[in-house]
Amino acid sequence: MKESDTAAGMEERPVSELDGAGAPVRTSAAIGGYLRAREHVFAEDTIRGARNAWQSLRLFSLVALVAALMGVAAWAFLTCLDAVTGFREAHLICFALLPAVGVFTAWLYRRYGKDAARGNNLVIDCTVSGRHIPPVMAPFTFVCSVATHLAGGSAGREGTAVQIGGTIADAVSRLFKLDEYDHQDLLMAGISAAFGGVFGTPLAGAFFGMEMCFVGKLQYRAGVYCLLASFVGDAVTTALGAPRESYDIGMVPQLVPSSLAFAVLAAVIFGIAARMFSGAIRVVKRFYAAHITNYLVAALVGAFVVLGTYVVFGLYDYGGLSSWLVEAGFTGTATPVDALLKLAMTALTLGAGFQGGEVTPIFGIGASLGGWLGAALGYSLGVTPAFGAALGMVGVFGSALNVPMTTILLGVDLFGGLAAPYFVIVSFVSYLVAGHRGVYPAQRIVTPKWRSLGEDQGFTVADAIEHHDAGVRDGEGEQGA
Repeated sequence: MKESDTAAGMEERPVSELDGAGAPVRTSAAIGGYLRAREHVFAEDTIRGARNAWQSLRLFSLVALVAALMGVAAWAFLTCLDAVTGFREAHLICFALLPAVGVFTAWLYRRYGKDAARGNNLVIDCTVSGRHIPPVMAPFTFVCSVATHLAGGSAGREGTAVQIGGTIADAVSRLFKLDEYDHQDLLMAGISAAFGGVFGTPLAGAFFGMEMCFVGKLQYRAGVYCLLASFVGDAVTTALGAPRESYDIGMVPQLVPSSLAFAVLAAVIFGIAARMFSGAIRVVKRFYAAHITNYLVAALVGAFVVLGTYVVFGLYDYGGLSSWLVEAGFTGTATPVDALLKLAMTALTLGAGFQGGEVTPIFGIGASLGGWLGAALGYSLGVTPAFGAALGMVGVFGSALNVPMTTILLGVDLFGGLAAPYFVIVSFVSYLVAGHRGVYPAQRIVTPKWRSLGEDQGFTVADAIEHHDAGVRDGEGEQGA
């Protein structure tokens, strides 16, 4: 073959021609095209990454702002609660204010509050749906909750804080015109800032924001925002000098069969107590709604029922936060009667429409039961009343609110990590025992707790309860939710 023929053949050789080993031969032109394509992909990824980083940085900044504002609000709220509680305890005549506070609260919310009377359930709905929260929610719940505690209503702090945190987050979202996705994340962060700030539990607060709206789901996408919000909210509230409680769990028993048996038995009792607590509030609300059509009359009757119960039975100590119940639980001097009386007074108060939260009364109920169990059974099993009270606080809390992961972190925040295995056991056992009941009817059931409750998937807690109650009324013999 001539050299000229060979040269001509090489010039005409296609790019995809195979070499002797059967591999494609790439020319410089093909390689250049490939590199240009990769450069284009890299450029697009860089632009997309920069855009996401900017959006995340923007949202981080707004989360920090919301958390700082919530920290100030939490400090103001806790300071006011501390002041009115001390004043009421020194002047029992304050209990006479219950009818006026009850009627005023009902009138204010009906006249100006729109849907704000739904409280935490409205916050849950707005977080899940992306809708906005009425701006009046924060000031209304602040004023009316403080008034409730001044008059001796049995209520807590968490509900008010969550509503304030949600309202602040919603206002910031409106101001900066966030899209639905960021709006939802910011609301969850506001919830976390509220819980962490009010209770001084930043780890639990972070998980509470991710977990509060659902049964059987953590909203992981908001994790870093909720974590930042909870720690900032707690830091600001603490720096301003808000009153904080501390508890001594005492000795943590070794993981042996006897102590594990105690934890499981206690968890079952805590789960039952949680069902009773949420059920009692629901029964009282339904009773007033079914039998009294005028909302002001219903509020007045409800307030007089609460006041009359205090006066007739001398239950003044069970009004307000009743922090002494927690102390009694840790010393082993509380009884199941104390827990039952606190449960009843809280159900009568919240069922009548007074503003306030559920968590602090739950702490008292749980500590009373746990401390009593520790005193009755614990010593023979190597468990102290203080340890039982600690398990009760977190167990009744988690099963009543359907937040098992928050429960574990709450135990770690309050009592340290040595007892974490027990917190895990109590959290999940009580969570299962409580079923699809809870103090937040608006929670969405994403993962049912039991196979027998699988039909509840996609329901709200309220829908699940109504479904199962209807089945019982119809004689179908369905298992309760």
